[in-house]
Amino acid sequence: MAAEGLFNRPLCVQVRGPGCQERRLDVRVNIELLSISNPVHRKDLAVRLTNDADPFFLYNLVISEEDFQSLKSQQGLLVDFSAFPQKFIDLLQQCIHEQNKDIPRFLLQLVSSTSDLDHTPVSLNIVETNPFKHLTHLSLKFLPGNDAEIKKFLANCLKCLKEDKMVLEEKLKKTEEDLTRQLTYTQQSLSEKSRELDKLKNEWTSYTAALTNKHTQELTNEKERTLQAQAQYQQQHEQQKKELESLHQKSIQQLQNRLSELEVINKDLTERRYKGDSTVRELKAKLSGVDDECQRAKQEVLSLRRENTTLDAECHEKEKLINQLQTRVAVLEQEIKDKDQLVVRTKEVLDATQEQKVILEESTEKKQSHIEKLETTIRSLSSELLKANEIIKKLQGDLKTLMSKLKLKNTVTIQQEKLLAEKEERLQKEQRELQETGQSLRMKEQEVCKLQEQLEATIQKLEESKQLLKTNENVITWLNKQLNEVQMAKKMDTPTGTHGGARTAISPHGMLDRPSFPSLGINHPFSPLYAFQKFPEQARNKNTNPQCPVPKIQFNTQLSKMDQHSDVQTVTATTSHPANKENGDNLGLESKYFKKKDDSIPLRGLSQNTLNSEYLKPYLSTKVQPSPTAAVTTASAYFPG
Repeated sequence: MAAEGLFNRPLCVQVRGPGCQERRLDVRVNIELLSISNPVHRKDLAVRLTNDADPFFLYNLVISEEDFQSLKSQQGLLVDFSAFPQKFIDLLQQCIHEQNKDIPRFLLQLVSSTSDLDHTPVSLNIVETNPFKHLTHLSLKFLPGNDAEIKKFLANCLKCLKEDKMVLEEKLKKTEEDLTRQLTYTQQSLSEKSRELDKLKNEWTSYTAALTNKHTQELTNEKERTLQAQAQYQQQHEQQKKELESLHQKSIQQLQNRLSELEVINKDLTERRYKGDSTVRELKAKLSGVDDECQRAKQEVLSLRRENTTLDAECHEKEKLINQLQTRVAVLEQEIKDKDQLVVRTKEVLDATQEQKVILEESTEKKQSHIEKLETTIRSLSSELLKANEIIKKLQGDLKTLMSKLKLKNTVTIQQEKLLAEKEERLQKEQRELQETGQSLRMKEQEVCKLQEQLEATIQKLEESKQLLKTNENVITWLNKQLNEVQMAKKMDTPTGTHGGARTAISPHGMLDRPSFPSLGINHPFSPLYAFQKFPEQARNKNTNPQCPVPKIQFNTQLSKMDQHSDVQTVTATTSHPANKENGDNLGLESKYFKKKDDSIPLRGLSQNTLNSEYLKPYLSTKVQPSPTAAVTTASAYFPG
C-alpha cells in the first residue's frame, strides 16, 4: 500500500455542538491518496483530523470510489472521484484565505452530536456565507480513532520527531564546526588589521601636520586678498548707489508729468463717451421706426411675389407651345456640328493632359533624387553630432575627476582656479559649437519639410490631371453614344409637323426641309429665312386676328462677329411674349443655354448671303453653349413618344 500526501496544513475550525457556545479550534487536516494493489488495484482518499496541542484528538475518513458515488448522489456533486481531491483542497485553500477576516466568506465547521468532542462521530462542513443564506458546499462524516489507531498515530508522530531530532543534531554539529573555523580566521585577520591601523594612524598624523601648516599660510594670504577686494567693492557700490538715486528721481518726475497728461486725456474721453451715448439712443429710436417700415415693406413684397408667381406660371404654360415650335428650326441643325467640334476639342485636351502627365512624372523623379541627397547630408550631420556628444561626455568625465580631487584635498589653490577657468572656456566653446551644429541641423530639417510639401503638391497635381483625363474620356464616350443615337434616330424616324397651313419635313441627312405654305398659294419649298423676309406683314396681320388661337412668334437672331471665311460663330433662336419682353426672360430652353461663354464652340454652315441680309442682322446673337442637357431637351421636343 502506497500513500501520496496531497495536503497537510493547520486550519481554524469553528466547533459547534448542542447546548454549548461556538468556539474556534486549530485542527491539522491531512489528505492522502492511498493506492491498494492487493487483491484488486484501487485508490482510496484518506482524510485525517488532528490537533497539535492534543495528541489524543484523532478523526479519520476513508472514501473509496463506491463511497464517493453515494456521496455524490446525496450532496449533488458534479465532479468525478479523480477530480474530487483537488476540488476539496481548493475549498480548503479558500477557507485559509478568508480565516483572518472579520466576516469570512468561507468557513470550516466541525459539528458534533454532543457538547464535547468525546469520541463521537463528527461532520466537517465547508460553508459559504452570504447575507441571505449559509450554503454548505461539502459535508463529510469523520469517525473517532480507536485505541489502536491512536497508538499507531502516536508512534508515527514519535518516529517523525526522532528523525527530525537526528537531522537537527547533525546540523548543529556542522554549524559548530563552521563557527569555530570562522572564529579562528576572524581573530587572525583582526590582529593583522590592528597592525595596519597603527601604521595608518602614524602616517595620517604626519600628513595632517604638514597639511595644517600649508593651509594656515594659504589662509593668511587669502584673507589679505579678500580685505583688499572688499574695500574696492565698497567704493564701487557707493558710486553705483548715487547714480541709481539720480536716475530714480528723474524717472519719478517723468511719470508725474505723464500722469497729468493722462488725466487731461481721460476727462476728454469721458465727455466724448457721454455724447456718444446720447447719439446712440437717438439712433436706436430711429432704427426702431425704420424696422417697422421695413417689416411692412417685406409684407408688401411677399404679396407682390405671390401674384408674380401665379402670373409667371400662367405665362409659362402659354409659352411652352411657342417654344417647342421655335426650337425645332434652329437647335437640331446646330447640335450635330457642335458635337463634331466638341470631339475635336476633347481630343486636343487629351493630348495636352498626356504631355502634362509626362512632365509631372519627370519633375517628381528629379525631386526624389534631391530628397535622397538631403537625407545623406542629414546622416552625415547626425554622425558629427554623435562625435560632439562623445567629446562632451569626455569633458564631463574630466570635470568629475577634478571635482573628486578637490574634495580629497579640500583646498582651492590659485593654479587649480586657473585650470578650471581654462576648462570652462573650452566647455563654453564646445557648447557654442554644439548649438551651431543644432541650428544647422534644424535648418536642414526645415528644408526637408519644404521639399516634402512640394512633393505632396506635385502628387496632388498629378492626381488632379488623372481625374481630368478620366472625365474627358467619359465625356468622349458619352458624345459618341449621343452621336450614334442621333444617327439611329435619323435612320429610323422621319417626323412631320403641320400647324396653320405650313409643312416642315426632315431630310435624309437629318436637316429640316424647307417649309411650303399651301394656304398662301405657294406649294414649292423655300428657305425659312426667305419666308420671314418676304412676308413679315402678312404674319403680323394673321397674328393680330383676335379669333386666331395661335400665339405670336418672333425670331430674335443677332449677327455677331464674322471671320475671314464668312462663317458665323454661333446662332441662337429665342422667343419672347409681350408680357415677358419687359422682364427679359428666355423662354423654351433653359436660361443656361442662352448665356454667353468664351469657351463655346462656333457654329458653321450658314451661307454668307443669308447672314448678310438686313432683316436677320439685328436678330442673330453671339454664341450657343453646347451641353448634354440641351440635346436631351430638344430630342424630347421633337420626339415626345
